Amino acid sequence: MGADRPVESSERLEPLIFTARGRRVILDADLARVYGVATKGLNQAVKRNSERFPEDFAFRLGAAEAGGLRSLIQNRSQVVTGSQKHRDPTIQAWVFTEHGALMAANVLRSAQAVRMSVYVIRAFVRLREEIATNDAILKRLAEIDRTLLQHDSALRDIYRKLLPLLQPPPDPPRRGIGFQTSHE
Repeated sequence: MGADRPVESSERLEPLIFTARGRRVILDADLARVYGVATKGLNQAVKRNSERFPEDFAFRLGAAEAGGLRSLIQNRSQVVTGSQKHRDPTIQAWVFTEHGALMAANVLRSAQAVRMSVYVIRAFVRLREEIATNDAILKRLAEIDRTLLQHDSALRDIYRKLLPLLQPPPDPPRRGIGFQTSHE
């Protein structure tokens, strides 16, 4: 995904979505590119319609969060957007939750923003489904682990009980050579 071209509907958005403050969000520069507008234009539309963007829809990243974001963006290599790479570090980036991304499409009112908003929401939904699937898998693995521990304990008990039976029988007493009387 190049920084200067809009996102194609065949490209996956999931790499652009990350977690901040316990919520899955997309960066303003990435969302602007998806919607085919400049980051500055997106942020101005958000500012003009601030009542539509409560804290659970969109928020600015703090300095510490932005520092962590820089390392995340550097790790994304090919996914980095031009406007984020060259952003003034003193300007705090906006991030948008699933609902905020949809609201941004509504305030932008461009045909591409409306068309791509469905695409963005589907990416958030796919991530939510993957997380739910992973949680179900982890829960099942924990159940299997508990069962294996119970079986391991039961097998250890059986082994302890069978071990004496697996030992070779003691040698029978040897009879002495010669004539023996019962008094001896």
